Amino acid sequence: MKQYTFGLILVLTAALVIVSCQKQLNLEPISNISSSVFWKTDKDATGALFGMYARLKTVAQSDLFLLGESRSESMSGSVASSGSYQGYIQNTITPINTTVNWQKIYLVIHDANLILKYVPAIGFTSDANKKNILAQAYTMRAYLYFVLARSWGDVPLVTEPTEGYSAETTQRPKTPVAEVFGQIKRDLDSAAANFQTDAFPAGRNMWSRPAMHTLKGDVYLWTAKVLNGGQADLTVALDALNKAAAADAVLLSDFNQVFDYANKGNKEILMGLSFRLLDPGSLAVYADMYAASTYFPVALIDQATRDAVGALGGAPYWEPSALVRSQFDNDDRRKNATFIEIYTRDPKDPNPPKYHSSVNVKFNGVVDGGVRKWVDDLPLYRYADVLLLKAEVKNAMGMDPAEEINAIRSRAYGTNMPAHLFVSGSKAYNDEQLLKERLLEFLFEGKRWWDLLRFNKAFELVPSLASQADKQYLKLWPIALTTLSLEPKVTQNPGYE
Repeated sequence: MKQYTFGLILVLTAALVIVSCQKQLNLEPISNISSSVFWKTDKDATGALFGMYARLKTVAQSDLFLLGESRSESMSGSVASSGSYQGYIQNTITPINTTVNWQKIYLVIHDANLILKYVPAIGFTSDANKKNILAQAYTMRAYLYFVLARSWGDVPLVTEPTEGYSAETTQRPKTPVAEVFGQIKRDLDSAAANFQTDAFPAGRNMWSRPAMHTLKGDVYLWTAKVLNGGQADLTVALDALNKAAAADAVLLSDFNQVFDYANKGNKEILMGLSFRLLDPGSLAVYADMYAASTYFPVALIDQATRDAVGALGGAPYWEPSALVRSQFDNDDRRKNATFIEIYTRDPKDPNPPKYHSSVNVKFNGVVDGGVRKWVDDLPLYRYADVLLLKAEVKNAMGMDPAEEINAIRSRAYGTNMPAHLFVSGSKAYNDEQLLKERLLEFLFEGKRWWDLLRFNKAFELVPSLASQADKQYLKLWPIALTTLSLEPKVTQNPGYE
């Protein structure tokens, strides 16, 4: 099929929905159907909705992590060499060597735009179902433009499906980032007007009103701190997060259980993307954070570590950096649930073991038939987000964030909590503690880079940026040459020309 601007196709994709016994989505496009025969029934609308989520999963396989975390201080090269990830780790990405572009994201936006254009005219047996589908499409579009705006700044703003061949419909210039955020906020308002209940869908792998409120809190916190939205935006953020906090969600008592393959769709998740063994895709980027047999000297590794690592697989291209690993206190139960440090020692060597590498165990998939497969759920928002975003808003408003921070620490430290009790201090001190808490809580979840930008700490805390303070343009991503070749009206971000 010929490729058009933004990768937007001019026909509609119908989706076959394969629902597991736990009603998780496992979706594959099966045919291209024109709008003259599609968009007639509520089943068409439901199929398009599920197709939109299936397409989002292709974005999640690597791009969400690369955009949201790879350029932070959290990662370093591992024993197999960092390869194509080196540019992200060292913040030396260019329009040529970046492997991330926005084409796949705009395809999902196109799906949302189709739903928002055609679903209102369909006669539904249930008006509530129609409104719920529209609410999810508005939320999806808001979320994806939030990803785009934080990553590239000014981006093309497309709110109608691309259904023509002319340059006017397929080629768009960039829109100022402030206008993009204006659209994000309008979409969130439209979503709020259409969601009918606070109930979560089975599996918690589709947008709901509580998840939308969490996204809204995240958006307004960003505009308050980064785009000078000030007190007014903080007030909106706090209200949204209070509404999210009232939903049917909790902190699980065991941090490790939040990410366990056997515990998908648990009550800590507000919105997650579900991958399963029968799915065509997987969280490929996390396979590059594990131990492969070629780089795993079994004879030099103790049995306890071998048991903890279990079935090998993937490739150890990168790992949590020493800087980040050192920030986990041994009392913190999140440490062993997030990564495993591997040490080697010849049994005849009297010297202490030597550090070898680390593997990501937060997203280590499941072993099937002796083979490790990276089919975890990727949480976009969980209840811990609500608490720590709320704490950040409260601190910015001069309020005490201790309740929310201590709720997170109580689970992390268990019986050792008294030694780690948070007591509110100055705004600057509280922000420092909040930013560190977010690192410990959300490592590998694709949030750290954006956290550093929101707190304005990227050039202070990322070693590869310490000597590049004069290059503030590095806060944004370069637009890939592959994208520019398709987008004649799009100009390169400043500094990357």
